[in-house]
Amino acid sequence: MATAVPEKYVVPAVVQSIVVSEIPGSSIKSSLDSTVGARAEKGEKKNFFTRPWGRRQIGILCVLGFFGLALTALVIVLPIYFTKIYGFAKDTDNYWRLPQPNEDHSYYLEENRPVFALVNFPDPGLIQHNGTWYAYGTNPKKKNPHTIHVPVATSTDFINWTLHEDYDAMPTLGTWEKKVNHWAPDVIQRDDGKFVMYYSGEAENYGSHHCVGVAISTGTSPLGPYIPEDKPLACPHKHGGAIDPSPFRDTDGTLYVVYKGDGNSVGRGGNCNNSKKPVVSVPILLQELKSDGITSVGEPVKILDIDDTDGPLVEAPDILLTEDGTYYLFFSSHCYVSLGYNVKYAHSKTLKGPYIRADRPLLQTGDWGLEAPGGATVSTDGSKIVFHANCGRFRCMWSAAIDIRSNNNTIVMSKLVLGQASNSTKTTGTLVSRTRNSGLRYL
Repeated sequence: MATAVPEKYVVPAVVQSIVVSEIPGSSIKSSLDSTVGARAEKGEKKNFFTRPWGRRQIGILCVLGFFGLALTALVIVLPIYFTKIYGFAKDTDNYWRLPQPNEDHSYYLEENRPVFALVNFPDPGLIQHNGTWYAYGTNPKKKNPHTIHVPVATSTDFINWTLHEDYDAMPTLGTWEKKVNHWAPDVIQRDDGKFVMYYSGEAENYGSHHCVGVAISTGTSPLGPYIPEDKPLACPHKHGGAIDPSPFRDTDGTLYVVYKGDGNSVGRGGNCNNSKKPVVSVPILLQELKSDGITSVGEPVKILDIDDTDGPLVEAPDILLTEDGTYYLFFSSHCYVSLGYNVKYAHSKTLKGPYIRADRPLLQTGDWGLEAPGGATVSTDGSKIVFHANCGRFRCMWSAAIDIRSNNNTIVMSKLVLGQASNSTKTTGTLVSRTRNSGLRYL
């Protein structure tokens, strides 16, 4: 039974409407209440983005955020990974995993394992003088004008190497080159006792392209310092410049420098800028020099170019002549950022070729656990080799021994022994050298 309200407490309807209308937000509240009520009657669900958020909304947003971060990480990491493994190219997909012909048992012997020598010392050049080995490397820091241009390391046994820290074999630069990115130096001794260094320098007013530079030692020490010429020795613009020079002296005393025409630097893109068809020529060029080692004679001669097994390029050439009159051309193929990078070789009975390629690379990924070995230089007696291979984020130098089998022109890895002497009965000794014969001492 309803209780009657005393008349004195009853507010007239007119007053009620006035009071309610004067309450701030009352009309909005009434409208919201009516809307919510209407939606509730229709069975509509609460909007996901309606605040305040509950545990369900917060949980879903956390999951979405996690997957967003994971996707971003994959977008960043996967290109780096596939660049390292494949160089973004089909031509290196699983190349190094394919079984190679003429596999030799020497690659399964632990005693033939190359010896780790130096951290962050790519593209090593090599010379021996008065019982000491000298190695010269690509400068350790890319695009850093304050870094050493040409680092040097020495060894008396070819196994234990000492880096001459803070020493720059070429402290000054030529007027034609930038202060950054000096690559792949190598050295030879002239008849007057001075040494000549060949290197790759990044040219001014030529984008990021390189040219072959040349520098002369101030004295008669392989350590230098070396003073560069004010103009490059070789810079073929039709090939995108030139890199990776290596000197050579033939039996008649004539000097040469062999280098890579950097064709892939002007390629059409893809793996190392040269996997999109049609690919461009990437030649290995041989240039005759006068006895001063800095003056060209005639035009360079192409002695090798890429084929279907090389991927986008060939580079890092080095020439050796053995006692039986065979010329060996060592070189690397595939992109250096991929695991397809390797050390190959070819042989010829004449310096200018044609060169016959070996069936199997001398060194490739997987040999003794090495990754992307390349940039090799061979000692002038044909018994030793230095090269770089991946070691974490660096390319480190390794030293090793090789055995040249003259009966079938094959080269395999051999055991590097401390104090090892050359075997005079083997046809692996060279007739010529980068140093004067009086300066050679075989280990």
